[in-house]
Amino acid sequence: MKFPDFASLAKNEKVARKKMRYLSLAHFADGHSRYAIADMLKVSRVSVNKWVAAYLNQGLDGLNDKPNLGRPCQLSPNQLDSLKNYVHTQSLSVKGGRINAQDVASFIKMEFGVEFQQSNIYRLLHQQGFSWITTRSRHPKQSQATQDAFKKLPTGNDP
Repeated sequence: MKFPDFASLAKNEKVARKKMRYLSLAHFADGHSRYAIADMLKVSRVSVNKWVAAYLNQGLDGLNDKPNLGRPCQLSPNQLDSLKNYVHTQSLSVKGGRINAQDVASFIKMEFGVEFQQSNIYRLLHQQGFSWITTRSRHPKQSQATQDAFKKLPTGNDP
């Protein structure tokens, strides 16, 4: 069987995991045993077996990382839209607009019957495009005209 030049592929590869796979196949093409390859690269023999089998069955495409989609969200798209609207309206509230993860978690539990931990609330809201970088809150009785008048008062250092 004719093998490609795995050593040059490994040399030009930027992703470390894929580089390791190319190196293992370079040793395999040189005739080393899978035990010896695992010992040389300091990886498990099972990993070497998987990489060699993936190459033999699927070619170079078998060495690419598989997509890791993770666990699906517990909220439906409609529920996520409702959550997004809730957070947006709460942030524009006259009372200052500050909400915390506990407020959001209680809203989700009351509305949808799903419980989230605080770290997952922050992750969920980040996925919805929200940021937890907040501005200074405004006092409800704050007056812009009073602030502007205060800024125009002369100080002893003004020329």
